Amino acid sequence: MRNADKMLNMNNPFLIVGYQGPEYFCDREKETEVILSALHNGRNITLVSPRRMGKTGLIKNVFYTLQEKEKNAKCFYLDIFSTQNLREFVALLGREILGKLDSLSQSTLKTLLSFFKSCRPVITMDELSGIPSVSLDIVPSKEEETLKEIFDYLRQSGRECYLAIDEFQQIMEYPEKGVEGLLRSYIQFLPNVHFIFSGSKKHLMEYIFFSIKRPFYQSTPKLFLDKISKEVYFSFAHSFFEKEGKELPEEIFDKVYTWVDGHTWYVQYLLNRLFALPEKTLSPELLDSLMMEILREEEYTYQTYFQLLTFNQIQLLKAIAKEGIVRKVNAAAFIKKYDLKAVSNVNTSLRILIDKEFILRQPDGYIVYDRFMSIWLSRI
Repeated sequence: MRNADKMLNMNNPFLIVGYQGPEYFCDREKETEVILSALHNGRNITLVSPRRMGKTGLIKNVFYTLQEKEKNAKCFYLDIFSTQNLREFVALLGREILGKLDSLSQSTLKTLLSFFKSCRPVITMDELSGIPSVSLDIVPSKEEETLKEIFDYLRQSGRECYLAIDEFQQIMEYPEKGVEGLLRSYIQFLPNVHFIFSGSKKHLMEYIFFSIKRPFYQSTPKLFLDKISKEVYFSFAHSFFEKEGKELPEEIFDKVYTWVDGHTWYVQYLLNRLFALPEKTLSPELLDSLMMEILREEEYTYQTYFQLLTFNQIQLLKAIAKEGIVRKVNAAAFIKKYDLKAVSNVNTSLRILIDKEFILRQPDGYIVYDRFMSIWLSRI
């Protein structure tokens, strides 16, 4: 049964987490086709976008479409943001693939136990579901051998496999040297395994894939994920409100979209909250009241963030929020307008705020990364 068919009685169609099929997924038709074409023709692909712009949902949509077309295809999604070293990466990869590439029959278990020489597969049973799962007991200093065995296991399966490694730039934080080269050396000999490398830190992803000195240089085409157009998003949202007998005036959606600059997760979140209201028709006053409620809910979190920042960093963050977007942060007029410190101090604060993901650099300037935090800052 299709995922969308299972969700016909969903209380709220504006999903904040997870993926429930194309019916609840807005647009990204062109991006989906670009990724599918690359994978179908044997090209790995790199996907870059800011956090919460919808890259994970896009990957899930691609996987859904792939499995509709290729019933025997296996799709694996790996978010490595929380991994700190190669050992954790290999352990996570093993948990995602082993036992899912094939059903965990007795013969499969025997194959696993005999296939892996550098580590010991550990089979556990979920206490609630009774479903078995496999993890790897990795021997220290054997991470590279175990990684090779996992990839060899995928290759020898003969099945078409698709592996998305999300937050791929995290490998640059690993203490081990040469992780990029190691992965590249294994990946290029896996004809039946196709990769999506996705990441949210644009400068690091560009360094990995654009620098002539790096192992992944020019190894994939690149896709940069932008906002969904306002017209397409409004049509998507309006249809769900209409089905529920509710009215979403275009001027209300326009304000929602403009407030958060079309940033996908924040648009979805506001639509989710608006859809949950009992009122059949939405008004500007109702939307303003909802935004104030959201900001009150998040205020403690934002105040806690301030404890992690210096005075200069907080002042710069406030100034950018009040401007909405700033093309040149170290411009004399901007510094004077908000009584900021010297250019050198501004540049130092900017670099730290970008690294901590409080500030996002876009082609047309700098913005506060958290769109709700930006609204909160602009009002204090």
